[in-house]
Formats: sequence, C-alpha cells, structure tokens
Amino acid sequence: MLQSSNVKSIEKVVIRFSGDSGDGMQLAGNIFSNVSAGEGNLISTFPDYPAEIRAPQGSLSGVSGFQVSVGKNVHTPGDHADVLVAMNPAALKTNLKYLKKGGIIICDADSFTPANLKKALYQTDDPVAELGIDPEHIMLVPMTTLLKHTLADTGMDNKAIMKCKNMLALGLVCWLFDRPVDKVLAKLKAKFAKKPAVYEANEKVIHAGWDYGHNTHASMPTYRIESDEAKPGTYTDVNGNTATAWGLIMASEKSGRPLFLGSYPITPATDILHELAKRKDLGVKACQMEDEIAGVCSAIGASYAGHLAVTSTSGPGLALKSEGIGLAVMAELPLVIIDVQRGGPSTGLPTKTEQTDLMQALYGRNGESPLCVLAAASPTDCFTMAFEAARIAVEHMTPVILLTDAFIANGSSAWRIPEEEDFPEIKPNFVTPEQLENGWKPFDRDAESLVRYWAVPGMEKGMHRVGGLEKDFNTSVISTDGPNHERMVKVRREKIANIANDIPELEIECAADSDTVLVGWGGTYGHVLTAAAELTAEGTPVALAHFRYINPLPKNALDELKKYKNIIVAELNTGMFADYLQQKLPGKEIMRINKIEGQPFLVEEIVDGVKKHLGKA
Repeated sequence: MLQSSNVKSIEKVVIRFSGDSGDGMQLAGNIFSNVSAGEGNLISTFPDYPAEIRAPQGSLSGVSGFQVSVGKNVHTPGDHADVLVAMNPAALKTNLKYLKKGGIIICDADSFTPANLKKALYQTDDPVAELGIDPEHIMLVPMTTLLKHTLADTGMDNKAIMKCKNMLALGLVCWLFDRPVDKVLAKLKAKFAKKPAVYEANEKVIHAGWDYGHNTHASMPTYRIESDEAKPGTYTDVNGNTATAWGLIMASEKSGRPLFLGSYPITPATDILHELAKRKDLGVKACQMEDEIAGVCSAIGASYAGHLAVTSTSGPGLALKSEGIGLAVMAELPLVIIDVQRGGPSTGLPTKTEQTDLMQALYGRNGESPLCVLAAASPTDCFTMAFEAARIAVEHMTPVILLTDAFIANGSSAWRIPEEEDFPEIKPNFVTPEQLENGWKPFDRDAESLVRYWAVPGMEKGMHRVGGLEKDFNTSVISTDGPNHERMVKVRREKIANIANDIPELEIECAADSDTVLVGWGGTYGHVLTAAAELTAEGTPVALAHFRYINPLPKNALDELKKYKNIIVAELNTGMFADYLQQKLPGKEIMRINKIEGQPFLVEEIVDGVKKHLGKA
C-alpha cells in the first residue's frame, strides 16, 4: 500500500464513482460535488449513464459512472481519474481505462464473489491480478460486511441495507479528500426530510466509511484540495438543465411576462420540464403535452397571448417541431426552443452527447425560415444563455433555438447564485397606445431593427390576426403576390441579421497574437480552453475563439478569424460548424478535429489533433 500518513495539498483531483445503475453512484457523486462547491472549489462533472434502462445487475453493460474534477482552474471533468471507486467487479473492469497510471482504486472486496466475477466475464478468481493492477494502489474495503455490521441494530432488511452502500463509499472519499461530513449530512437530511429512519441509517454509514478511512491512515495518504479565490456570494453546484430552467425564470421576472413551457418528455431534456413544473410559486405554467407537436403549438399559442413561451426537447423532438417553428417564424412571435442534443440519428444514443443538431437548428425548416441560434458553453452558462435566448426572442420578436447537449445538461459546475441586478431588464417590443390609436397593423415594424410590434390580446384596438400564410408588407393582410413575398423573406432575414448589433463581439482568448486559432462552440468550451492553454504553455501558442452566438455570428467574428494562418475547429460531429464557417470564409482552409462517439472530448485528443494539423505530432 502507499506509505504516507501526511495530509497532502493538491491543486485539483479527478474522482470517478462507478457501480450498477442501482448503486447510487450519481447521488454519491452529486453530494460530493455539491459539498466541494460549497467549500469554494471549482467543479466539473460528467454523469455517464448506461443506455439500457436496467441491465442485469453486475453485468458489464449495466455500469453507471459519475466523474468529477474538483479544485483550482477546473474547466473539464478530467481526461483520467486520480481515484476510481468501483462497487463491483464489472465497474472495476469497465472503468479501469479511465484511471491515471498510479491512480488509487477503492473497491468493495466483498463483491468479488464467483457469481459476480462470472457476470463480469472474468477468466480467473483474482480480478486484481487479471487486470494487471498494482496491489499497492488498490484499497480493498469489505464494504458489504462493514455495512451490515453498521446497520445490524436498525431492523432494516438486507435490500434496504444494501441501498446505503454508496454512502459508505462517499464517507470514505470524504475522509480521503478532507470533505466536511457535517455538510454531507446536511444534504442527506434535506433529501430524506420525510424519511428520518432512512436519514439516520445513512448518517451511521457515512461515519462508518469516514472512520474506516481514518483507521487505515497509516497506509493511505489524505489530500487537501486547493480553492480559487472566489467572489463573495452564495455558491452551489448546478447542472445544465436546472440552470436552463432558472435562467428562463429570471427572464420571466425581468421581462414582466409570465413563463409558459409546453413540452413533452425526452432524454436528456426532461429535467427542464420537471424543474419548471415545481415553480408554480413563481407563476410558471409548465404543461406536459401529448406529443412534441402539441408542445410547440401550445407554446406558440401562449406567445400570442403575451407569455414568455418556451418548448424543450432533444434532436428527434426538434425535427417534429419544425413546422410549428416555421409558423412562429412567419407569424414573427417570440418563442424559445431548447434543444438538448444527444446522439442520433433517430433514437440513436439517448443517454450520450453529441453536437449533431447544428444544421437542423440553422436550416431544418421548409422555405426561407431564418431564426436566431445560440449555444451554451457550460452547465452554469446554460443559465446565462437561457436568459439571453428569452431576451432576444422577446425584444426581437423571433423564435430562438438554444442548443445545449447531454454533457453540460447532466453535468454540473460550481455556480455563484447571481444577484437580480446582474441581469438587465428585458423590454418587450409592445405596440404603444399611440400606435393603436393611429391605425396600427400587425406587421408594422421598427424602422431600424425591422422588429414587428407585439399586441397582447386584451389591448384596446389591438385585435389582430397572424398565421402561417404570407402577409402584405404594407397592409398586413394575406398576400400571394410574388414581389411582396420576396420583400418579406428579405425583411425577415435582415431582422435576424440585425441581432448582431445586440450581442457581444467575439473575444479571443489565450495566445491571441499567434498564427493558429482553435475554434469551438457550445458545450466543448472547457475542453478547448484547457487544450489551448496546455498547448501555449508547452511552446505551441494557440488562440481560442469560442462561439455561443451561432446565427447571427458576432459582427467581428469573421474579421477576427481572417487574421489567423491556421483555423482549426473542434466539435462533436463530422464538421458542421466548420462547414458553416467555410461558407463564410471561402478563401480560408478550415481544418477539423471531430469526434462522434457519444462521449465528450478528452483534452489530450484536441491537443494531439492540433499538433497533427501543425505538423508537430
């Protein structure tokens, strides 16, 4: 075993919890992350769910993982783990590849039964030797024995006792990384507020895990994780779906428009519906509709009625909503469409991440159907970009598609809860009483922005009709005149282009004066930022241009990219954003780093890809 009893100070650490789908690895990982965020650490998490609903217990296909990076300067969940917690032989076998060389393994020794070894397809009765694990780097803990001993006097049956095993592992990890047990217990007490007996059992188990670690301190080091200096405030961890929901609520408050969500459950977007359904106390109306089409159409109706209207989905649902979104484009109504991207096509990989809906978001509607497309960069940025999507939709009277993805939607980051004054007022483009008195028409527009005015039903003299048929530019009545249609198509397109005047310019990060720029968009931000920083630090200067505004692009974006000799785009698809930029930069060669495996990038994959393009592999 490792021979050190000192408490070591480290800048950051990567921990991977793994076990059966029913072993509670997501809960254990989430609690550890939340407590670490409260301690002032930066965090980045990656829940890695199996695709099967419930694979056979102990099988290789049923393993669920949760990886978290904690400490200073954390932007990704880490390429490889410093510590692997494996609750059974299958978890050990499937997750060993994610462990760094020399990393620590914490494993339930009691799970190495002949039946479990057979299920996990081991060839021998010694998994440690069979997998080539250094015995000095594995901590074999008799978790099941310790668990049953700890809860022997509670009267709980064996099934209930085994549900607490994840808390034993969590207690041990809290000892290893100097996490305060009292804050862990506070989280558990809140979770099991209505089940005091369950809380008391888990409290005992947490202490048992911590005590086990403390009693073996002579053979295993403990670590204190450094924290960045943080701006004063209240910190927690938040996942992308929850942050998205909260950003929409903030937008509702700032716009004075009641929030309506018309949605249909779909992995991995469903948690947005769940979160907003809890917020009746804030005036939120969240309706689970019978299908995706009903979801978008109900939101369009709510928008016409003066609400901040939202519909949430994933790629297959976005396809079904396309005709409804086209209606909102033609009617020029504010509408926010959240697309949490997952692996496709069709049902594809429901629990895995990709960035493959970009072209669908930009062009996936019939006719000339322009709208605004945004992309969130991180779990916490989902809050900001959901607010921004709502602001643009309401102030520019247009549908806005916000792209997130399964990685940032399910993953979490440390988040400082913002103050109300941190976000601007949202100003709906309402028709004025003077305009209503002077013969307002539904498609009258602001002369500069080309945004039409919003009349909410109930406004005196504001009765009007909109719909999917083309309207006359001057009279707002239905028109099939060819030249008028061309004029209206160009006006709707120019209206979206004008949004570039109302969004931030592109900022170049890292080595801005280098010859090479690494380009990313959406949820890859942490990985491309870390890769650019690592490349620059080792003597290969690389600038970073990361995009959150896709259509329109920031107005300085193309001029900034033209400055670089080498433009390299990294994305989780076959090159959609690279193709999009190539259309706009016909004289430049756009190089590509692509991954389509249902998994986020590893930083080392981007670093190696850049070096290959630069001839430094």
